[in-house]
Amino acid sequence: MDHETARRPDHRPAPDPARSTEQLDRSEALRLLGTVSLGRIVFTHQALPAIRPMSHIVDGEDVLVQLDEGASHASLVAMPGEPGIVLAYEADAIDPDTHLGWSVVVVGYTELVVNRDEAEGLAALLDPWRNEAMPRILRIRSELVTGFRLWPEPRPIPAAGEVRPRF
Repeated sequence: MDHETARRPDHRPAPDPARSTEQLDRSEALRLLGTVSLGRIVFTHQALPAIRPMSHIVDGEDVLVQLDEGASHASLVAMPGEPGIVLAYEADAIDPDTHLGWSVVVVGYTELVVNRDEAEGLAALLDPWRNEAMPRILRIRSELVTGFRLWPEPRPIPAAGEVRPRF
């Protein structure tokens, strides 16, 4: 078995490698993040990096996720009166065949939503990614928002008055 077969078990042809990258500004990155409901939270657990899938919503410049009662999630929440924990949240929409799309990373401080009415209202907006009780809502206050979009090369240049495709 050659290396290409090992990486592509369905034997699809490799995508056209001619792509260009566009850095996204903060507002466009947050807008794109709001178009998907599933991403990954990146945090430290027992002094090691940990990554977990999460459903999310974007509220202004904040990202909100639901937490279960798992032990690893305890490391996401600061003690009352302490500054929040720093973590990253990443989501993307990249086509598996063409490798075109976008990726966004939000880095920020966490804050547990303690107001019961607010937490219940936010929980109603979140679509849990698994069938399990997720009673807590974590707010990630974005400090750094980065993202990029992968375009086919050459990158499409919109004509006057034309709107560039968004994905």
